[in-house]
Order: sequence, then C-alpha cells, then structure tokens
Amino acid sequence: MVWVPAIAEAVLGTLAFFPFLKHRISVSRWLKKPIPYPEKSPKQPLMLLLPIWNEAKIIQQKLDDLSISTEIACSLLVIDSASTDDSVSLVKNWIKQNNSKFQSIELIEMESRLGKTTAVQRALTYLKNSNFDGLVLMTDADATISKGTIDRIYGWFSNKEIGAVGARAIRSQSTGEESQYRSMFEMIRLGESNKDSTPFLEGSCMMWRMNSFDPSLLNTNSNADDAQVSTLVRMSGLRSIFDEKASFEDVAPPTIEGQRRQKVRRAQGLQRLLKDQKVNPNIRNTGHFRKIFKAQHYMHIYSPILALGVGLSALSRWIMVSVAGMPTGVDAAVHASLGVIELFCLTSWLCIRQGVRLPLLGKVGTILTGLEYLLIAQYNSFRGKSSHMWEQHSDTRKIKSGKN
Repeated sequence: MVWVPAIAEAVLGTLAFFPFLKHRISVSRWLKKPIPYPEKSPKQPLMLLLPIWNEAKIIQQKLDDLSISTEIACSLLVIDSASTDDSVSLVKNWIKQNNSKFQSIELIEMESRLGKTTAVQRALTYLKNSNFDGLVLMTDADATISKGTIDRIYGWFSNKEIGAVGARAIRSQSTGEESQYRSMFEMIRLGESNKDSTPFLEGSCMMWRMNSFDPSLLNTNSNADDAQVSTLVRMSGLRSIFDEKASFEDVAPPTIEGQRRQKVRRAQGLQRLLKDQKVNPNIRNTGHFRKIFKAQHYMHIYSPILALGVGLSALSRWIMVSVAGMPTGVDAAVHASLGVIELFCLTSWLCIRQGVRLPLLGKVGTILTGLEYLLIAQYNSFRGKSSHMWEQHSDTRKIKSGKN
C-alpha cells in the first residue's frame, strides 16, 4: 500500500537534494585552494556608481561615507530612478558643497522609474559613450562600505584574468535564518571563485572592468543586476570572484516576513538569469564555470519542483494510511522510517521559518526554506508577476538613518 508513494518520495528526494550534497563536497575541496592576492596594484581610473530611488533618509550619509571610503582617486556617478522624495535635491546640494571630494561628480536623472537594472544599464551606456575604460564600483545607498574594502577589491584587477569582484555582506538586524543562509551562500561563492568563478555577487559592493561586457545584454525586465553583471563578465572570458576579506554593512529587514519578501525577489532574479544564460552559446567556452553554472541552474530551477513532489508523495502516503489503517510488517517499517525523516525535515523547516537557529537542524532548514522561496518565485513568474520593480524596505532606511 505504501510502496508506490514511498518509492516516489525516495526517488524525487534523491533527485532534489543529491545535487546540493554533490556541490557542497566540491566546494569543500575548492576552499582548500584559494586564489593568491596580487602583489601589485593596478593603475586604472575608478568610477563609483550609485543607483538611487527615494533615498532621502540616507543619501547624505551615503555620500559622506563614499567620500572618505578610499584614498584612490575616483569619480562618482549617481543615477536617480525618478525619485518622488527629496533625493535629487539633496544630492545636488551635497555636490555643491563637496565637489572637490571626487575627481568628477555627475548626476543622471531618469524621467520615470523603470527598475534598478535599467538604471544600471543606462549609467553604463553613458560611461561607454563617454569612452570611460576603467573600473566601475557599484554600491547601494543603504550599504556602508567597510574601511579598506575598495582598495582591497581594486588591487585584484592587476590580475588580468579578474573581471569582477564582490564583497561580503555584514547584516545587522538579521534573524537566525538570515545568518544561516548568508553563511552557507558565502561559503559556496568562495569555493566557486577559487575553482573558477561564481555567477552570484552582491550589488551593494562589487567592482568590474567597464569593457568586460556590453551593457545592452542586461535583461532590464529582471532584477539581480549584480548576478547578471558577474555572469556576463565570465561569459566574456574573465573571472568573477567573491572576496571574503572585502565587506560592506547594511541592515536586513527586521521582520521575518520582510526577509522572506527580499529572498523571493532575489530568487526570481537568479532564476531568470540562469534560464536566460543557460542557452548562451558562450557558456561552452567558460571552462569549469560551465559545470558550476549547470549545478546552480539545476538547484534553482528543478530542485524546488522536485522537492514539492516529495512533499506531495509524503502527503499521499499519509492519506492512504489514514484511510486504510496502519500497515504491518515491512510496510510499517518503511512508513515509520520515512515518517522520522519527514518529522526531522518539517521541524528544521519550521524552526528556520520562525527564526530559531539550532545547530543540528539549521543547514537542512536553510536549504528547505530556500527551496520554498524558489518555488514561490517560480509561481510568481508563472503568473507573470515580476520583481524587477520592488517595494522598498522603508523600515531598513529608518534604522539606517537612526530615525523613528
């Protein structure tokens, strides 16, 4: 009686979760062979790119921080996505009073809000048309770049193989779920970077070579512009790497619901990127990155659906047992064994969902909640709901500004 759903559950579970185990084992090996940091520093012009939208609460603080964030001579380009608050006027006033803080400061005002990826594309197109051929560091208004980070990232580019470098996020106000998720994700990024490249970097602080990809290739109907940049850089033949010694600080949404909304949005952007670039013919010539990308594609696209199949198989087995009665003999042993595993997974998932961090359950729960967010993101895409223009987390801005 229980064998059909039990076999289905076992097969689907193996297909869903084995790729995670396989990739984790690979990452463990790759972590043992770090990339040597270059001894020399490059001599390329540096442009700081700051996309903003309704950042009046924190924009002056951000500009002040940027002006003292590095001793490298650099320029600043601010692009505003048609803010409806005082962001633009505050930026203009700051420029008048601090014009000497950068080699040059420019402000681009968009006529309408079209999403961050469109803003980034327009800014890069502007730089391209201005014949800028140096390095671009993109940062978000709500991120504070740690001391020495820009200089650290800048130094990587004396290595001609490096095309993009991302920093580590230090998040305050984070729940246990956020901490578990961040730790696991950064470990994977570092391992992938050591082996070849990682397709996922943090747009709150990342740097790349301006001439490493064509801005027109960015998908403006999708978010995850940072991951798009890092992947396009690798497709061009250069490496995209994560540096755990470079960091920035920001504020995670203070509520579990806010962090879920953030992760679902991010999940949809990554899924679109993985689907779009999987058919890019240039991926054939990217060495081991092709295998990394293939593994990430499977885990982000197929694993959530297979995990749903596992849950439905388990549910159907319990329904059969409730209708026909408890099985006996071998059937009972199979049913009980699966029940214990299901209870463990369910407890792990519920603990992480409620922000409870437990050592034994944490990693399993983090994977399960991640699959939940990926499944929701796929459902949103199926409904035609896009996350490339998202509702801002106003509570994080209040915390960042110190205002109630």
